[in-house]
Amino acid sequence: MDRTPPSAARAAQTAASAGKVLAIDYGRARIGVAIAESRHGVAQPLATLERINRNEDMRRLRELARAHGVKFVVVGLPLRLDGTRGDMAEEAERFAQRVRKQIGIPVEMVDERLTSWQAEREMEEQFGRRSKAGEITSKRKTSERVSVDSMAAAIILRDYLAQKASEPEGGTE
Repeated sequence: MDRTPPSAARAAQTAASAGKVLAIDYGRARIGVAIAESRHGVAQPLATLERINRNEDMRRLRELARAHGVKFVVVGLPLRLDGTRGDMAEEAERFAQRVRKQIGIPVEMVDERLTSWQAEREMEEQFGRRSKAGEITSKRKTSERVSVDSMAAAIILRDYLAQKASEPEGGTE
């Protein structure tokens, strides 16, 4: 459920179509990050940040946003499978509010149910089988740079961009 006011949603839509879009898969241990060149771009895994503390995490996200010219941020909202909100959803929403306030870029929260599971499946398909230790085994170097967290962020962003692409421009038909 999106709690963004209509005027903020319009501003976010304008910002998303005018520049790069960053997606964040928020977690207590790691933050997965993905990026797309525009609202019509392709979502690509960007990085996985090991959590340090709130201030340092926000500083690193601010640097990433500035370095890549990000104009809009999408944060995954980890709802339960039945669609209800739990502790993690509340924590992710507080995180999104901090991003909005401290980085000064429009932020929208989107449903991220099953994205980590989907990311694991896609990584197995692209990069090889999982070993018993849970590591992806492959001959390809790309898999070393892509984590489940950054892939989940890319899936969040891909789904968000697909949803926005199916909506009429300017909110009218």
